[in-house]
Amino acid sequence: MKDVFKEFKPSSWAINNKTTIYILTVIITLAGIATYNSLPKENFPDITLPQIFVSVVYPGTSPADMENLITKPIEKQIKGISGVKKVTSNSVQDFTSIIVEFNTDVEVATAKQKVKDAVDKARTDLPNDLDRDPSVTDINFSEIPILFVNISGDIELNKLKKYADDIKDKIEGMKEITRVEMVGALDREIQINVDMYKMQAAKITMSDIANAVKFENMTISGGTVSEDGIKRVLSVKGEFKDVEQVKNIIIGATGGAHVYLKDIADVKDAFKEQESFARLDGKNVITLNVVKRSGYNLIDATDKIKNTVEEMQETQLPSNLKITLTGDQSDSTRTTLHDLINTIIIGFILVLIILMFFMGTTNAFFVAMSVPLSMFVAFLFMPVLGFTMNMIVLFSFLLALGIVVDDAIVVIENTHRIFENGKRPIKEAAKMAAGEVFLPVLSGTLTTLAPFVPLAFWKGVIGEFMFYLPITLIVTLTASLLVAYIINPVFAVGFMKPHHDDEHSKPTMTKGLKVSSIIFAVVGTIFHLAGAHAIGNLSYLLIGFSYLNHFYLQKAIWNFQNHAWPKFKTWYGEKLDWCLQHTRTMLVATIVIFIGSFMAFQARAPKMEFFPSADPNFIYAYIKLPVGTDQLYTDSVTRIVENRVMQALGKDNKIVTSVISNVAVGTNDANEFDPSVQSNKGKITIAFKKFSERNGESSAKYLDKIRNAVKGIPGAEITVDQEKGGPPVGKPINIEIRGDKFDDLVATTARLQHYLDSLDIPGVEQLKSDFESSKPEIVFNINRERANREGISTGQIGMEIRNAVFGNEVSKFRDDNDEYPIQLRYAYNQRIDVDALNNLKITYRDMNKGGVVRQVPLSSFCDISYSTTYGGIKRINQKRVITLSSNVLRDYDMQGVVTNVQNEIRNFQSPDGVEVALTGQQEKQMETGIFLMTALMVSFGLIFLILVTQFNSLSKSLIILVEIFFSLIGVFLGYAITGMTISTIMMGIGIVALAGIVVRNGILLVEFTDLLREQGVETYEAILEAGRTRMTPVLLTACATISGLIPLAVGLNIDFNELLTTGNPHIFFGGDSVAFWGPLSWTMIFGLSFATFLTLILVPVMYLSVEKIKVRFNRFKNKIAA
Repeated sequence: MKDVFKEFKPSSWAINNKTTIYILTVIITLAGIATYNSLPKENFPDITLPQIFVSVVYPGTSPADMENLITKPIEKQIKGISGVKKVTSNSVQDFTSIIVEFNTDVEVATAKQKVKDAVDKARTDLPNDLDRDPSVTDINFSEIPILFVNISGDIELNKLKKYADDIKDKIEGMKEITRVEMVGALDREIQINVDMYKMQAAKITMSDIANAVKFENMTISGGTVSEDGIKRVLSVKGEFKDVEQVKNIIIGATGGAHVYLKDIADVKDAFKEQESFARLDGKNVITLNVVKRSGYNLIDATDKIKNTVEEMQETQLPSNLKITLTGDQSDSTRTTLHDLINTIIIGFILVLIILMFFMGTTNAFFVAMSVPLSMFVAFLFMPVLGFTMNMIVLFSFLLALGIVVDDAIVVIENTHRIFENGKRPIKEAAKMAAGEVFLPVLSGTLTTLAPFVPLAFWKGVIGEFMFYLPITLIVTLTASLLVAYIINPVFAVGFMKPHHDDEHSKPTMTKGLKVSSIIFAVVGTIFHLAGAHAIGNLSYLLIGFSYLNHFYLQKAIWNFQNHAWPKFKTWYGEKLDWCLQHTRTMLVATIVIFIGSFMAFQARAPKMEFFPSADPNFIYAYIKLPVGTDQLYTDSVTRIVENRVMQALGKDNKIVTSVISNVAVGTNDANEFDPSVQSNKGKITIAFKKFSERNGESSAKYLDKIRNAVKGIPGAEITVDQEKGGPPVGKPINIEIRGDKFDDLVATTARLQHYLDSLDIPGVEQLKSDFESSKPEIVFNINRERANREGISTGQIGMEIRNAVFGNEVSKFRDDNDEYPIQLRYAYNQRIDVDALNNLKITYRDMNKGGVVRQVPLSSFCDISYSTTYGGIKRINQKRVITLSSNVLRDYDMQGVVTNVQNEIRNFQSPDGVEVALTGQQEKQMETGIFLMTALMVSFGLIFLILVTQFNSLSKSLIILVEIFFSLIGVFLGYAITGMTISTIMMGIGIVALAGIVVRNGILLVEFTDLLREQGVETYEAILEAGRTRMTPVLLTACATISGLIPLAVGLNIDFNELLTTGNPHIFFGGDSVAFWGPLSWTMIFGLSFATFLTLILVPVMYLSVEKIKVRFNRFKNKIAA
């Protein structure tokens, strides 16, 4: 073939200005490293969704009343907001939560403001006595606690709380922290516990006491007066200094009498009833749940907290105060970043080794250099894009590892071919090489990027989560073009030298080798003396590699390039020649293999799951008791569960780091954004050591052990689960029963639950309903006529009972540190006595009888009944909903179990007006499947458009597109043979990503065939020559991409820092990264392996077949024309 001089101007300019490019390379390297070090580090992306959370607290209110008084008025206003996709509400005792989900094209700030405006409009329809205004917040991934600070010791509770407050204030003062939640502490409270009978005897009302306390505990400004030319402020200071002052207040009775408060009430400085409990390894603690601020570095935040706690222990806190840090999310973040970075290094080394044998050591380094340089360029864009360094971004770099070298491989390999070992000047060869392959490489890069473009427009929570993948790849692969055409040719001109056949026969020591050895030895010694032993040992390792390369590798590489590889190329040429002579056989065989692979895949029926799951780092036991259960009783049940969990784990378990129990606060499912405090809920968290420290022991076995251990506790609904490997998508089995008539919903739910339970579907853990119909209730039934005849309204009765039982915060008691509520209510033994409450006397001045003070017992116009009410009322888009949900047991095929449940639901007959639907994870999976299929179709369209633009030929574009379709053979066969569990989302992304990579090599082959034909070579010979010539870059690019993915696919982990520092590489297989990314890696490896065969065999066969058809068609057309 005759090489035609083509030139790509930017490459030629770079070659002519080498010094500028060298300096630019150094600047990119230093700036990239600096940017990487400054980027925030975290495990999962810190995403904010257009979902707004509205919460309202109204103590002492039943779920039905919460729905009518709070939920409905707010939902009514929210309904009119544009862009709302879904409104979900849950009304429980004392609390209502509403989640407003917007379409993903709505900005979070806009959504939040719209909801705030709607809530403000609803404010006039809400009760006037709300203690706090409705809270409106946005849902953020960073709202999950990053660290638990557990405080304990042989110290009085009030002092322990004070120390906990000091630590809390220090941590909350950090810019990286949003808030710190305290669990298990006693809160100070000034209690006024009124004796009902003494108060009634004195004809004093609760309002009399409240007003007296309120108006005595005041500081009032009286203005200013001028005296001797100085303005002085007048103020009346009457705030309480101690409890004795509160006791000695004189209360003016409605009837005119005056008594001391201490004569009718017990006033004491005490604590609120403990609302939450926390234990660490069975011992009571105060726990601080630390929540990070969005966008800040997780690792820096936890390091600061640890340093602050250590400093406080040394300088401020007593020696008998014990502080234990647990649940440190930075540990998993460090491990994930550490493992992925080491995997990138392993992949880089494998790619480098492959390149060395194909291209020689020097050329291999030119090509491999494109990997870090492309990443450095991408790092520079991360802050501009607002990206953090998380596992999605790092995997994107790992996926790009084998792809970014493709451009450099083609450019350097073509330069080496045209250079012909010095027969052509290197400058001219570099310019020609870059110009000759610019268009096919540009098209190849664009087709590789094309599938990732639609992924960038993925909607919903999963789209927000995976958004980092396509954008990082697009930036990195675009950067690889810059490196391949601007930087690589310059280094090729500077360092590519001709070699001679005899220089590998007897290698001798050279001056350059001696000088480089001395330099590396000096550098290594300097770093060792400075304490940087890893860099020092790396310098010594480079000396060893230089000698290994000079005396052994160069000869091995030369033998491979001059003997083994030419033989393989000859063998390939013969096989390709045979295939081209049997085109019909090859095409039919490929179709048969495709059908066979699909049938094998179907027959094997591998297990399927949505997001991949790994061995748990955390196991959670969620405890749910009937709504309204007292927190003390919930704590007692949690202790029982805790003891059973401890027994299941075994004594002195070597892989368990901590067992934390919480009651009421922080007990909701981590996959559901619900920060409410619920006294009927408990949670036990078991934390395990990181994977590399478990010595091969699996933590997954404890899931079933704990599930079996906690069964059979009466009245308790217990769910055992592990942390999820992705964004929250709901339970695998989530059945929603919707309708307007609540009685029909309740009956249908009970029938459906009984029906599904009776089927005993394998793999279903336990179906549980979120509806509870037996919440105990005491109802005061008022005879309105009698009450009104006495001049008493329903509002008066309600407020009297509320003030007696729930109480009223009448003022604040302030000291030097904080302020505390002054709580007024009946004495404990009276406020829990229903008969005493029914006989309480309502004291009032009857204006109809001349203002005489009267006392009327409640029982004279009211009777009491005991009943039950709903534990909670859930609504979706203003329709009442009851949900049945369950996990799928670990050893079962999740997709198969869900399908079985779905089939049985179809067979279930529901009444008119009641709808039964499978939602949750299944709904998200269907949405994801539809999107990925759409993305694949869009990527097909984009790739086709690029191909048609380049080749100006429909047939050639279709030939290359067919590669994508047939590459699925490798995916089907791979999973059929190995039987691996399939992650539907990762497999889908893998197939979409595979589409662009597969097409890239086909473009190189077809483009080169066309180039040969333009120079007069016959079609058959042109195809054969193109196959032989482009076989090297095709195999190189495929092997490079596969090599970059193999370490993550098999889970190979090597600690290079420890290897260079101590000599111990800590080699192990597995971990969280391989569990999450392994399915995607294997999908691409399976597909790309077979696609390489397609490129080298099937594309030439299809090209020849199409050309034959064209010839026949032209002959037929000419005959007709003649």
